[in-house]
Amino acid sequence: MSELARAIWRKSSNSINGECVEMAPLTNVVAVRDSKDPGGPVLMVSPRQWRLFVHATAAGTIGDR
Repeated sequence: MSELARAIWRKSSNSINGECVEMAPLTNVVAVRDSKDPGGPVLMVSPRQWRLFVHATAAGTIGDR
């Protein structure tokens, strides 16, 4: 069984109506998927990219460039 198949998916406690992304920390990457489509595509990003995304989201700076 692949690591992705054993992934433990998490979503924000601030999720409204379940419309958000879910993440699963894996060995060397963070997997991200649409919570409404758990069987759909999965985006894999580095842990650093994930941290930058989370910090930018919290700071409200996404889309300011």
